[in-house]
Amino acid sequence: MTVSNDDPTLSIERPALYIVATPIGNLTDISARALEVLAGVDLLFVEDKRVSGKLLQRYGLKTTMQVVHDHNEREIADHLVENLIQNSLSAAQISDAGTPLISDPGYSLVRAALKCGLKVHPIPGPCAAISALSVSGLPSNQFLFIGFLNAKPKTKTRELVALRGESRTLIFYEAPHRVKNTLEALAETLGEQRQAMIGRELTKRYETLYHGTLAELLAIALQDANMEKGEIVIVVAGAVKNNLAEAEAARTTLAVLLSELPVSQAVRLTANITGAKKNLLYQWANEDTPE
Repeated sequence: MTVSNDDPTLSIERPALYIVATPIGNLTDISARALEVLAGVDLLFVEDKRVSGKLLQRYGLKTTMQVVHDHNEREIADHLVENLIQNSLSAAQISDAGTPLISDPGYSLVRAALKCGLKVHPIPGPCAAISALSVSGLPSNQFLFIGFLNAKPKTKTRELVALRGESRTLIFYEAPHRVKNTLEALAETLGEQRQAMIGRELTKRYETLYHGTLAELLAIALQDANMEKGEIVIVVAGAVKNNLAEAEAARTTLAVLLSELPVSQAVRLTANITGAKKNLLYQWANEDTPE
């Protein structure tokens, strides 16, 4: 399919900014409207010309590309918007894959555009988080998109501890080389028996879906080298209310014992009384103990 830049049927507003979703893997997963916009605008703001160039080449598009990524977006956003307004130009923001701004660049640009009164139009399409949720088999009426957790182990643990009582389905992105460590942290903090799904290389040739408990998925990750290849989305079931009550009771018990006993003894007694796991109790004790 070839879309010409001078197609007279196109109606592109000028000046304006279009936020265009592009395929997350399979290049045919793009809407006709998205192609029309990419062909009709004056500029394309892209993360990487090499990546976006493949999409443009696939559809015979020759729209001028300008690199806008995490490292320069904040500094140049105002200038880009000013250029569009002063010269009555239209531009489309795309990311390397999926919907811009969803763990991708675009936020500073959209904020600058809205501040200056420049119209911003969404062109919907693929999103890895929603695609993974749709095939996870987990509740989808309410969910919480987390994106990438912090790579530092202690900070990651703190982030997960804050989510321990969250009852909505959780959606994470993760780099393949960190997936084992993240699954370990998820199982340890949220509970080994939490139901979850890992979507790897969604819509691509080697798309793989892994369903099971966090403990089962961790076991798979430790044995299957393919788990460390490609783009990863992790979907985790929210906390069950009964589990929340049990966790709160265990934490309360621990807090009382910590006020009178050394950490090791308080943890041992709390585990005996409530059945809570010692490694989780030690995490709580470290959080509650002043530095």
